Amino acid sequence: MKHPAKQRKVNEYMKGISRLRKDIRRDWVLLLIVLPGVLYFAIFCYGPMYGILMAFKDYNISRGVWGSPWAGLKHFRELMDSVYFGRLVKNTFLLSIEQLFWSFPVPIAFALLLNELKHSGLRRVAQTAAYLPHFVSVVVVVGILKDMLASDGGVITQLLAHFGVEPRNYFNMPEAFRTLYVGSGVWQEFGWNSIIYVAAISGIDQEMYESASLDGAGRWKKLIYITLPSIAPTIILLLILNMGNMLNIGYEKVILMYNSATYSTADIFSTYVYRKGLLNAQYSFASAVGLANSVINVVILLGANLLAKKTTDTSIF
Repeated sequence: MKHPAKQRKVNEYMKGISRLRKDIRRDWVLLLIVLPGVLYFAIFCYGPMYGILMAFKDYNISRGVWGSPWAGLKHFRELMDSVYFGRLVKNTFLLSIEQLFWSFPVPIAFALLLNELKHSGLRRVAQTAAYLPHFVSVVVVVGILKDMLASDGGVITQLLAHFGVEPRNYFNMPEAFRTLYVGSGVWQEFGWNSIIYVAAISGIDQEMYESASLDGAGRWKKLIYITLPSIAPTIILLLILNMGNMLNIGYEKVILMYNSATYSTADIFSTYVYRKGLLNAQYSFASAVGLANSVINVVILLGANLLAKKTTDTSIF
């Protein structure tokens, strides 16, 4: 004779299986639509994660990941003992913080300004003009920037010369690298990054603005007491995600912009991984550097999420 409690669990399990089968038969078309996305993430995102093992091995191409000898934390210790470690941490953090400081609020401000434009035609023109730079290749952007700042005839250089500034090669100045990198990035992406804020503002109940107008509130008070509080959850969520992605600065643009004269401020984790992993074929060491960078990002993300949850009751999980 079966135990009643155990029998109930078996019955609940069988009912769950039955419901699952019914749901699959009913929603098989939707599941079929989702399947390509699931396969994409499984194959190209989660599948390659076994490569993390390279960080703990002395990887040899002929032996493969599984056949290479185990190295433990050797490559992490090598990173910590490297003369470049302090410079990499400093440059990556400073560039990330400066980029977040400027690139995060500018799209919000632009979305708020668009909301104040009542002429629909002018608003569409402004949006289109702001979105277009996003679709320009970073190679083209850096090329334009170099031409405009060229010491022998650049447009900006000549303009500054009228104000008594001597022509100079700004791309060889370590102190100018972060300004050029962040400034060009803000110009290229602020319009595209404002789309989600524009969408959030458009979802605000217009009756709130009408009620505020009846109470005599002007544009500034509507902005402070209606618009900003309404989109605050969106701002907080995107801030958390941006902070969790702080150290993931791509190496492509940095490599296009830096040279040996600007290594002191331009060399970051991703460029170091590029040099060690792709140019010097030190795959295990490069994997260790990348993994350490990812772990720091996860810690920052969890910390930012916890802080936001405690202070604003808004979080991503």
